Amino acid sequence: MKLLKIASVVALSALAWGSSCLLQAQNVDSAMLLKPPANSWPSYHGDYTGQRHSKLTQITPQNVKNLTLAWAFQTQHNDTVKSTPILVDGVLYFTIPDNVWAVDARSGHMLWHYTYPPNKGDHIGQRGVAIYKDSVFFTSPDAHLISLNAKDGKVRWIVEVADVNKGYWDTLAPQIVGNHVIVGVGGDLDNLPTFIRSYDPETGKEQWQWDATPPAGTPGGSTGGTTWMSGTYDPELNLIYWGTGNPTPVLSGATRPGDDLYTCSIVALNADTGKMAWGFSASPHDTHDWDAVEIPVLVDGMFHGKPRKMLMQASRNGYFFVLDRTNGKSLLTVPFGPVNWTLGVDKEGRPIPNPAKEPAPDGRIIAPDEGGLTNFRSPSFDPKTGLFIVDAHPSWSIYFSKAADGQYGWAGADYGVWGKGVIEAIDYQTGKIRWSHELGPEGSGAGVMTTDSGLTFTGDAHGNFLALDTATGKTLWHAGAGGGISSSPITYELDGHQYLLTSGGSVLFAWKLPDTAAAH
Repeated sequence: MKLLKIASVVALSALAWGSSCLLQAQNVDSAMLLKPPANSWPSYHGDYTGQRHSKLTQITPQNVKNLTLAWAFQTQHNDTVKSTPILVDGVLYFTIPDNVWAVDARSGHMLWHYTYPPNKGDHIGQRGVAIYKDSVFFTSPDAHLISLNAKDGKVRWIVEVADVNKGYWDTLAPQIVGNHVIVGVGGDLDNLPTFIRSYDPETGKEQWQWDATPPAGTPGGSTGGTTWMSGTYDPELNLIYWGTGNPTPVLSGATRPGDDLYTCSIVALNADTGKMAWGFSASPHDTHDWDAVEIPVLVDGMFHGKPRKMLMQASRNGYFFVLDRTNGKSLLTVPFGPVNWTLGVDKEGRPIPNPAKEPAPDGRIIAPDEGGLTNFRSPSFDPKTGLFIVDAHPSWSIYFSKAADGQYGWAGADYGVWGKGVIEAIDYQTGKIRWSHELGPEGSGAGVMTTDSGLTFTGDAHGNFLALDTATGKTLWHAGAGGGISSSPITYELDGHQYLLTSGGSVLFAWKLPDTAAAH
């Protein structure tokens, strides 16, 4: 462990009410994470299921048109906000690379601001923090895990997750399960082994590590499998569910024959030991950069007449999967948009790659494109309608292999041909799309959130926040963001008011109903 003494913290002493609010943000325990109260959003997904569904109902399809801006917070940075804010005890915590803010959730006033030291990590984005007891945890572009004091933003400890000099970076929001702070790593531009690792929240000491691939240099083995998005957790099974990224070399599979386990996979790990319970290969022998890190959403319910503990994922490769999360067995595998790279699906529910669709010197037209039919954009599951709602990206691309690039890193090239953004509402029982809502050319970076009142919140490709009718996809409200949207909305209730929190560009926006409308 090493403590970076040059870390800087900018803190506001603020107003008396602000200080009082801030001092309370120290009581996040396992009970809150298991059953979050209405006045909180204490983890990346809101709860352990990854459903991003809120039971709040003050904002309805009838009154959502009356939403007004409660406050806006400007980061004064050029980076786009990609993080999901965490809310605990009236304080919001959110990030951009190298920066963490604590903001009063009622007013938008800054309480403190932490700045990580300059570093040479990849500043591609930052997805947010985790909070446990009185500590805030986040990862840095140079692949470190940092623990801050929640009440003032001062550094408690910093540990290296991976060596930035080898090509690793980090962007994800850590996951808290029990007394574990669980993180993954990014870095698929080099032939690197990757992992999921657990740390002690008090000391920063490593507790366990699960490796996605064999050690680098293993004959016939692959590297890669980056673990750059947060997972989900089933407390009854004590299993965490995590997606892994593409193998390396990325676009050439010649040196890594076989399925390249456990890259492009969904894995279930024991939360206390890291031991794998099962793994499901979403893209066996991937040669198109289709990470399977998309959120593994957990749903308990009926499937074809039988009660099931399910896991659902809309994957980057264009397939929608429903698995039995107790054992990883496939219940449903269907495409949710244009897909032309497979020969079908095998008896285990895994797509069968078509060798004729691998990148070639004269190019291959492939659907979806390298960005995939979806990506980091969080989906939502609405229990009332049974709809899995995802920000999709129907698209086509041309893939090339390049012998001159060798068998390292990217090992080829790809060029997008066409793509657009579409919100798709998928019936999880059949995989059929019940409705779709056009978002615009190229697509949107916005995630999705649903509420019990029948609303779906997201954003479009033109920089508009949207409220849709969950049953039909009809637009009920929109507002300009003033910049691109690359985050997922959240909602919370304070002092009898339901707030909607969104971000566009470098600005955080809080919306609520006028007092008269909220009273009705």
